[in-house]
Amino acid sequence: MREILSKVRSACDRYNMIDQGDKIAVGVSGGKDSLLLLAALAEMRRFYPKNYSVTAVALDPCFDGTQNDYGAIESLCKKLDVELIIRRSTLWQVVFEDRKESNPCSLCAKMRRGILHDMALEAGCNKIALGHNLDDAAETFFLNLLRGGHIGCFSPVTYLSRKDLYMIRPLVLTKESTVAAAAKRLDLPIIKSRCPLDKYSARQETKELIRQLEKDYPSLREKIIGAMQRGGISGWGSEKEE
Repeated sequence: MREILSKVRSACDRYNMIDQGDKIAVGVSGGKDSLLLLAALAEMRRFYPKNYSVTAVALDPCFDGTQNDYGAIESLCKKLDVELIIRRSTLWQVVFEDRKESNPCSLCAKMRRGILHDMALEAGCNKIALGHNLDDAAETFFLNLLRGGHIGCFSPVTYLSRKDLYMIRPLVLTKESTVAAAAKRLDLPIIKSRCPLDKYSARQETKELIRQLEKDYPSLREKIIGAMQRGGISGWGSEKEE
């Protein structure tokens, strides 16, 4: 956990993610990234120089019309002394049954973000933390380049003016392999994704592409992040020295 806390704190300091008195909602999907982020931010409250609070918000898409069991996550939140707010939704039905979208991932992500943002505001939070890691950032860069034809990525910190809410991503300097190893060591109660497109998305294809490229170009993910930082792309630059 020490390495994770170091990476999370480094990201928070570099991009000024946390301010005194912040109320941070952590979007908990049940995956390794969001659960590890929750555990890290809960633990970091003990020693971070700026006081802040943490609330966990979980949106259940109710795939196949069935509710997820969040019992183990509720137990984790009690252990971490974090309030957990769960909202059941008809997200699965809208995306896969009613709309029958040709690109369901895009609509699902947009709707999920909107609901989570509202949940954060309703909980009295001014920031929402998402579990995107370093690999996610590199993959998004490639997706935008190869499929969208433009240079860009999500930002470590984004201000949502219509909601008056900040979105932060404290795991952006942490590799997915590091996240996976830490989640396993901590025995976090991961909920397996029930999405019918899990492992069959454009993002998964991009993940495999980067994995293949790294055989010839080692540390490609870190190089992409470094290039975005040096180029100040999509808010990845920083006044602080490397």
